[in-house]
Amino acid sequence: QVQLVESGGGLVQAGGSLRLSCAASGILVRIYDMAWYRQAPGMQRELVASISSGGSTNHADSVQGRFTISRDNAKNTVYLQMNSLKTEDTAVYSCNAQLLLNRRYDYWGQGTQVTVSS
Repeated sequence: QVQLVESGGGLVQAGGSLRLSCAASGILVRIYDMAWYRQAPGMQRELVASISSGGSTNHADSVQGRFTISRDNAKNTVYLQMNSLKTEDTAVYSCNAQLLLNRRYDYWGQGTQVTVSS
């Protein structure tokens, strides 16, 4: 059974930092394309950052230079380091794992709330 468990969310003041973790079981994060998404109330879900199985990373323009996605293969965990947080970063952040073989494998975590206060 595949599980993606996010942690690290919480309430932080603007300008502060948080590190989100996505601990995976049932899959190996090093062979999946992993990503962090977020969804604010009344808004569409948006891609925040991704890391491919090959280690290439991409970050949304809105978080470029402030957020960093990384992966620890030994811990089978993906991280999102978030610095210089802004009130507009407030959202539920979810971890996603995708793999395309004979079919598409697509898994989601339950999400973790990040609230940035002014």
